Amino acid sequence: MRVSEGPCARIPRGGLGTVCLGRPARRQSMSRLDLEQLAEIELQRDEEEAAALSMAGRPLVMPTTGRPLVVPTAGQDPALSMDHPFYDVARHGILQVAGEDRFGRRVITFSCCRMPPSHELNHRRLLQYLKHTLDQYVESDYTIVYFHYGLNSQNKPSLSWLQSTYKEFDRRYKKNLKALYIVHPTNFIKVLWTIFKPLISHKFGKKVIYFNSLSELREHLKYDQLIVPPEVLRYDEKLRSLHKGRSSPPAKTPPPRPPLPTQQFGVSLQYLKDKNQGELIPPVLRFTVTYLREKGLHAEGLFRRSASVHTIREIQRLYNQGKPVNFDDYGDIHLPAVILKTFLRELPQPLLTFKAYEQILEITSVESSLRVTRCRQILQSLPEHNYAVLSYLMGFLHEVSRESIFNKMNSSNLACVFGLNLIWPSQGASSLSALVPLNLFTELLIEYYGKVFSAPEARGEPRADTPGQVSRAAPWREATGETDTPRAPSRPPRPPMAAGTLR
Repeated sequence: MRVSEGPCARIPRGGLGTVCLGRPARRQSMSRLDLEQLAEIELQRDEEEAAALSMAGRPLVMPTTGRPLVVPTAGQDPALSMDHPFYDVARHGILQVAGEDRFGRRVITFSCCRMPPSHELNHRRLLQYLKHTLDQYVESDYTIVYFHYGLNSQNKPSLSWLQSTYKEFDRRYKKNLKALYIVHPTNFIKVLWTIFKPLISHKFGKKVIYFNSLSELREHLKYDQLIVPPEVLRYDEKLRSLHKGRSSPPAKTPPPRPPLPTQQFGVSLQYLKDKNQGELIPPVLRFTVTYLREKGLHAEGLFRRSASVHTIREIQRLYNQGKPVNFDDYGDIHLPAVILKTFLRELPQPLLTFKAYEQILEITSVESSLRVTRCRQILQSLPEHNYAVLSYLMGFLHEVSRESIFNKMNSSNLACVFGLNLIWPSQGASSLSALVPLNLFTELLIEYYGKVFSAPEARGEPRADTPGQVSRAAPWREATGETDTPRAPSRPPRPPMAAGTLR
């Protein structure tokens, strides 16, 4: 059962009891010292219950398959460099960036079970690391998932540290935080809320949402992108087994439905090409780029704002049914930008392909003067269709970056937005440390668009055309209708199709 955002929240303790987090009660008349002692008591009870739960001898099974639960062991992120400015804190994996939620907002997770004993962790450095990470995302809407399981008397920060931390995160951090999900809350959370209630605004309090289980969290996030610690998976499964007894028989998965002939989201580039008379550039991408090029280049924060999930789904439905979409009817210039990002995220395979993921992660180890050349080399391995679509998109983003004096979106800012929309691993989600090379690679594609996507002969390289083989420059000309007369690489030709009409 999902716990509501309001003052009363159901906190599981053996599956029983409701606590009121914001309602006046006898405990709230206690002194701060009494409350802090109460918090210690509740934390000790949490530890005792967790220990008792871990002693349960029943083998754990997956709820969907009924097979034994196999949880991977936790380990240090292999992509984390010792040169990281907060390596001493980051190596524990307490903080992770885990893709996006169903509203297209970046998700950041905080896992208490990854926190070492307090004497092994400098909590001041932890705060600095939190701010260092959030600074990369606070200009856009974002979501935080807090995994409470694993907090104990050995690793918990002091209450004074928690208080100073909340005060240090000013409005810049709180404004675009759209949701704070607390997973597996306990009565310790109730006591903390009572202590900090005088500091917490009503508006911020409405952003706090409680979940008793991971299954409830799945309804709000792209769970396959979420980085859930193995310890939390085990705890959640034990809670499920305890509350439900024997697992229910696995539900039969209905056979996948074939996509509509006019389907635009969630289908491959090849499918879109076949259904659109051989057009290389998918209609949704062409329509949104055309609209934004004509009306949105000066919109401040372009691609950083979110939109109503109801409106997004309505537009997806229209596109998937082959119906026209007029963005003027919605009165929000950021809406087509969100639709464009949604289209990229819902491709069955990332535009840059799974195959290129590991190569892209190595871009930071390449000498700065050679990185553009390395980008070209990596792109040479892309399928022709992916290359053409990527060139079309990067050409437009280069245009957006050239108007950054108005829209505040330079190539670096655009890369932070698009990095994880262009590439992600075939299994799980990109780690926090992987974001640096992924965003750097994307920034290079945008900033040096003319050099990265120039024709081979323009770079002084021999053409590799053979009968039946198309050069890398050709897909761009075919996709955009460009003739052999060269154009300035930083401003690709306007697509000839009018926005909103599917072929």
